Amino acid sequence: MSLTALKIENMNYTYFKKEAAVLSIAEWQVQCGERLFLHGDSGSGKTTFLHLLCGIIVPSNGRIVLFDLEINTLPNRKRDLFRAKNIGVVFQKFNLIPYLTVAKNIELAAFFANDSGFNNEHLVVKNRASTLLENLNLPLDVLNKQVMHLSTGQQQRVAIVRALINQPKLLLVDEPTSALDASARDAFMDQLLYLCDLYNTTLIFVSHDLSLSKYFDRQVNMSSLNSPRQAVSI
Repeated sequence: MSLTALKIENMNYTYFKKEAAVLSIAEWQVQCGERLFLHGDSGSGKTTFLHLLCGIIVPSNGRIVLFDLEINTLPNRKRDLFRAKNIGVVFQKFNLIPYLTVAKNIELAAFFANDSGFNNEHLVVKNRASTLLENLNLPLDVLNKQVMHLSTGQQQRVAIVRALINQPKLLLVDEPTSALDASARDAFMDQLLYLCDLYNTTLIFVSHDLSLSKYFDRQVNMSSLNSPRQAVSI
């Protein structure tokens, strides 16, 4: 297995054919186990970039290689399965299903990662979820509560549990602290980095809040990474 978690080569992305590329990256790499802070102004393409990295959308040209696999060449179903097994995503709005319980939200993530059936994994998932909740200072009885009845801070931590339940190789985190005060934000960062260390998870953390850069060994500005150019015909 390569020591490189992510490799990008000659990638660009356009919303419509023949329009200017909104993202264009000639070459970029992230090593396994790296903790990277990606920052940039609103509208700089950070969220679109994360969607490309996890295969929700595919580039117009070029290659995105995750753990030695070129994910943009995979059919949709295989790409979705690869994402579920290998990538955890914490969205800015969390994207939890509000009318389901915490347990059901977490179990769904485990279900989508298991193409051979979920029943045999149920106990493993429950035990893993309980451990993660404990690490994040959430009581176990929160598993039986509907997400809509949780505070923003609790929903945020549940989103982390869901993203980590399959012990992903890569964790992508998009602006998760925007609704938190300073003390809650710092506690969140400590918990997140602890769990990434626990699972040896590569972390790409996206935010416009430069005060968070102190938590990371490497910082990348989106404007220096992205060099949009006129798109070619595709």
